[in-house]
Amino acid sequence: MIYIPTLHTFAMNNVFTGSHGRLRFRIVPNVAKLPGSKEVDMENSSIECAYWFGPFCYEKSSVEDTQVFPMSDDGRAAMKQWLESKI
Repeated sequence: MIYIPTLHTFAMNNVFTGSHGRLRFRIVPNVAKLPGSKEVDMENSSIECAYWFGPFCYEKSSVEDTQVFPMSDDGRAAMKQWLESKI
């Protein structure tokens, strides 16, 4: 139902916004780098997801709730399930 980009998208520090009906959401990565490297430390990185309802963008809306998930396949799946429970 809801599309969530691949982990690579978030590892590259990209913000993603999406919607389903009146549900709107914004996903922001918190990327940690391995010490002395440009490589992403997936274990210490996370993705924060906020959702709201209505026709307006994030900046002009009241966020209903925010959750932080690990930047992993399991975290991505949990975030998708969390969002789909709000539909």
